[in-house]
Amino acid sequence: MENPVEESIVIREIRLEDTQAVQDIRLAISEEDAQVDFHKLVEQYVSGRNARTSLVAEVNGKVAGYMISTTLYAGFGIRKSAWIVSFGVHPEYMGQGLGLKLANRICEIYKAKGVTSIYSSVMWDSIDVLSFFKKLGFTRSEFINLKKDL
Repeated sequence: MENPVEESIVIREIRLEDTQAVQDIRLAISEEDAQVDFHKLVEQYVSGRNARTSLVAEVNGKVAGYMISTTLYAGFGIRKSAWIVSFGVHPEYMGQGLGLKLANRICEIYKAKGVTSIYSSVMWDSIDVLSFFKKLGFTRSEFINLKKDL
């Protein structure tokens, strides 16, 4: 029997009016995100050239997940690449394939644009996020993340 949630999933481009839903998803995942300006984040990816590569997943008309990505050119040894900047699925909908549907659609879009690699940066101890990316086929890249505290 089909999963009733799966039948009602719609993947679409993110819109500015999705800002509150994105913020609600982030806060449901981690209270540490309370200081993030999600309006600014969503606005940046709605108005720019990356609007079509930032998506939401709706279940019965309600935003239940999102994935924000961007394209980089001439970045330290790679000519053109895609990066998943932020994503989340509301805990009520985790484990139902929303994240996979979002990521697969993002990959389809970039592949059609001629992008051959997609990256993301993940905290080393975020086991659930690492498992998610591994399930998608991500492996360690040739990059080393660098940081300078200010």
